[in-house]
Amino acid sequence: MHAPTYSPQNVSHLESGSASLPARLKVVVLKPLAEDQMAALRKHHEVVVLSSYTSAEALDAALRDALHDAHGLISSGLTITPSLLDAAPQLRVICSVSVGYDNYPLEAMNARGILLCNTPDVLTETTADTGFLLIMATARRAVELANLVREGHWKHNIGEAHFGSDVHGKTLGMVGMGRIGAAIARRGALGFGMRVQYSNASPKPELEAELGAHRVELDTLLESSDFVCVTVPLSPETERLIGQRELEKMSSHAILINIARGRVVDEAALIACLESGGIRGAGLDVFEQEPLPAESPLTRLPQVVALPHIGSATHETRHAMAQRALDNLLLALKGQSPLSAVNVSHWTRKG
Repeated sequence: MHAPTYSPQNVSHLESGSASLPARLKVVVLKPLAEDQMAALRKHHEVVVLSSYTSAEALDAALRDALHDAHGLISSGLTITPSLLDAAPQLRVICSVSVGYDNYPLEAMNARGILLCNTPDVLTETTADTGFLLIMATARRAVELANLVREGHWKHNIGEAHFGSDVHGKTLGMVGMGRIGAAIARRGALGFGMRVQYSNASPKPELEAELGAHRVELDTLLESSDFVCVTVPLSPETERLIGQRELEKMSSHAILINIARGRVVDEAALIACLESGGIRGAGLDVFEQEPLPAESPLTRLPQVVALPHIGSATHETRHAMAQRALDNLLLALKGQSPLSAVNVSHWTRKG
């Protein structure tokens, strides 16, 4: 794979317009937004776009240079360090085009009074679609059997050796029942007549009433679910939440789905479990290392459906996520409350 080249683009000083608007401030954008969104941002602020780079070191150097007098940052996927924040003394707000924020040093941002915004809600249904896609594809062995056709190996009627398993009427165990977990549970209960149980830090009485869901301990969920779907955020408490002990509790006919973060599942333990037939299969959109190394056994195991972290990757949803990040930033730079903030109680308003 060829490394991209670094080509920052400094876009430009336009007239500030109405005197009632706040002064034009400097905003750094990692990867350009859609044209309409970039135009809206340029209307109010000076914009520097960092769109590609030759290495992580080159990006870090360019970002430090761009951030030294910047007030806002729109980012996605990049790990922000306290050291990088030290290079940005005027930074007021970072708007992430994502829901998860484990790649941001929240304590360091709180100490500096820097606001962190994310983009919940707008990607819930799309990510739930991806989760249920993995349930269906893994249960029915869709990728494996599609490749059999593509590679010219379909010579006779499919026999028992290639049978999949039903989804309808089965038990769906949700490890986490936040927005995305609830959306997947609705698809299962209302669309496929699945029995839903969940393990969660807090009870969800409304969902229990709506879906007939039951809250159970994690061990009970693992032992009694046909599909175990992981949607919890990554935190010190959830890192490697699903390890060897937990996998051994699952039935040999069960399927694990992970659309949370790669490090919520112990990948080495999962590979060992799959290779030994401890569980039927796994549907994965996230991995401990991304992109997934080509030498990973997960790329070769036929009972694994592995996607390149596409949970929210549709044109409509990515545009909506970027729009939420843009709206958050414009509001914050006016000193107004954004639509979705992670640490608003620690924010030093300077609008």
